[in-house]
Amino acid sequence: MTIADATSPERGPTGGPRERGYEARQHPPTRMLAAAGIVTAVFVLSNAPTPLYIRWQSQLDFSSSTLTALFSVYIVGLLVTLAIAGQCADRFGCRAVLVPGIAAGMVACVLFASAESVHALLLARFVSGIAVASAITAGMASVMEFGGPQRQRTAALLASASLVLGAGLGPLLAGVYALTLAAPSGPAFLTELMILAAVGLLVWTLPFVPREPRARPWRLHAPSVPRQNRTHLLVGISALGCAMSCTAFVLSLGPSVLAHLTGVTNPLVAGAMACAMFMAATLAQLPARRSPVRTVFGLAAGAIIAGMVGAVLAVVTSLASVLLVGAALAGAGHGLAQLAGLTLIGLHVPAERRAEATALLNMGGYVPCGVMPVFTGLLVDRTNLAFGITCFALCITIIAIGVWLLVRRTLPLIPAVSSPMNGASIP
Repeated sequence: MTIADATSPERGPTGGPRERGYEARQHPPTRMLAAAGIVTAVFVLSNAPTPLYIRWQSQLDFSSSTLTALFSVYIVGLLVTLAIAGQCADRFGCRAVLVPGIAAGMVACVLFASAESVHALLLARFVSGIAVASAITAGMASVMEFGGPQRQRTAALLASASLVLGAGLGPLLAGVYALTLAAPSGPAFLTELMILAAVGLLVWTLPFVPREPRARPWRLHAPSVPRQNRTHLLVGISALGCAMSCTAFVLSLGPSVLAHLTGVTNPLVAGAMACAMFMAATLAQLPARRSPVRTVFGLAAGAIIAGMVGAVLAVVTSLASVLLVGAALAGAGHGLAQLAGLTLIGLHVPAERRAEATALLNMGGYVPCGVMPVFTGLLVDRTNLAFGITCFALCITIIAIGVWLLVRRTLPLIPAVSSPMNGASIP
């Protein structure tokens, strides 16, 4: 099975008939691009605070553990929303989730722009997690829907790339304002507020795929996928969780590590490092889209391990350039793991459960990436930077090796799908 493969137009990803009216219409490519733009715009908010953390840390005088707590409370807001947003999008449609999500993002922008305490920053991060969760579920699902059965491979790539592109543009935007203005928070988040207002209008105009009424009554439930898709989800979560822990480390502690190595507290440098990491995540997906899924998972594990080696070497040698290379490699691992996981969902999970499956994939990825950097920050506070980073890198390396062993053992057991090109079975 390769990234380029897609399901048959007449058959669903599990081999059964495709749901009537769900993806039958052939949408113009501009709608798929517009949906990807919505995801990118919301994800600008996710990492925009990164280059401002050093300034806030100096002004408000908080520790490395508080710094990582700011990232983790964002994860809490995101996970709480993911638990319900996916099934709401599958039931009521993507617009019903995106509109309140974008509204939450606009509230977060106001909170960030006016924050004068750690508590205000914590609240802003929590609310921004709610906004990002709506983009992860309904936004990415709408990209897949507008792609249709004939463009599943392109839609999976576009959905994944739009996420990491927005995550990279956010810190770059805030870094530019921080370099040129004495008080950058207000203008930076006012800009993002206007961007979100514009995509909010776009959400109202896009003709999202309507949901057909179901006979059985609906109620909220614990997120799940069909039994036959649990293996796909397990493989994707194991890789994505490991990869996202690396990028979370760079986002939360990277600016402090960079300042420690170089003595430079320029927020644009920190923003550029985060942007380069997510640009690497975007670019790594382009040549991989036609590779076998198993190969992409292997490349992701290799990039993650190489990135952690770079982080340790950077601290040992005090070379900031090595840290930047390590961050880029970690970003590439994130992009590859995400692409492979989304492709498994696009190929195998039924269309009416796809948003919920995407939510579960990201919930599984965000849990470890919310926990591990916090423990690393606490370890750095109680020991030193070199010891904390080395322990973190060692744990991630062991996990990445375990992920690759799981992929090698599990992926061949996944049932084959049919290629729309020639009807051949693809392992």
